[in-house]
Amino acid sequence: MHALTSPLRIEYCGEWYAVDPDERFTIGRTADLSVDDNPYLHRHFLELRCESGVWLLANVGKQLSATVGDEQSQLVAHVAPGGVVPLVVQRTRVRFGAGPTTYEVLLVLPDAPFTTSDDAVPRDDGDLSTTTRAPAVLTPDQRIVVLALAEHALGRTGSGPSALPTSADAARRVGWSERKFNKKLDQVCQKLAKAGVRGLHGGPGDIAANRRARLVEYCLTSRVVTEDDLPELDRAAAVADGDDD
Repeated sequence: MHALTSPLRIEYCGEWYAVDPDERFTIGRTADLSVDDNPYLHRHFLELRCESGVWLLANVGKQLSATVGDEQSQLVAHVAPGGVVPLVVQRTRVRFGAGPTTYEVLLVLPDAPFTTSDDAVPRDDGDLSTTTRAPAVLTPDQRIVVLALAEHALGRTGSGPSALPTSADAARRVGWSERKFNKKLDQVCQKLAKAGVRGLHGGPGDIAANRRARLVEYCLTSRVVTEDDLPELDRAAAVADGDDD
C-alpha cells in the first residue's frame, strides 16, 4: 500500500529520525522523540502517520497547539488539539510552546507532492496585495513586543528548544515598564486575532505563557519578524524613556 511512499525524516537538535510509512511516530515529553522533560508538555503531543500514501501530522494532545509552515512561509497552519494536517511540501517546520519554552522540529518529505516558489516575498513591506503571510501590519512598538519574546528563538541555529521570556523579562530587555509591555502585547494579540490568527485569546485553565508562545510560533512561521530584525531591540532599549504611554 505504501510501497511508493518514502520514509519521513525528522530532525531535532541535530539528530535525525526516519519513519517508515507503516509506522507511527510521536513527539512529546515521553515519546519516540522526547523533546524535553517539560511538565507543561504532553507526554504524547504530536503524531506522524501515513494514510493512503499521504503523510499526516496530528495533534493528539488536549491543550497545546502547534504551528506548521514551509521554508518560504507560503503555507502556514494552526493545528489545535484534535487537528490533523497533511504534509505536502519537502521541508516543514513545526513550532510549539509549552510553559516557558518554545520548540522547533523539522520534517523532511523527499517525495513531497508540491513545491513552493523561491520567489516568495521575504518580508512584509506593508503592501498586503503581495503576500498573505501577515494578515495585519504591526506598529513599531508591536514589532518590538514580538522581537523581545522571539529573541532566543530567532538567535537559535537550527531546530531545538528556546527559552520564552516572561513579560517582565521582555520589558526589561527593551527598557519598558511591565505595564507598557503588557499593554502592547494585548494590542498585538487583539490585532492578529481579529485578522484570523487563532490561539491568542486565553481561556479557562490557560497560562499566560501559552499566549506568548502562540504569538511567537505564528510570527516566526509567517516571518512577521526575522533574525535580521533583532537590532531593533537594541535601538528600542537605547531610546526607551521609561514612561507607560
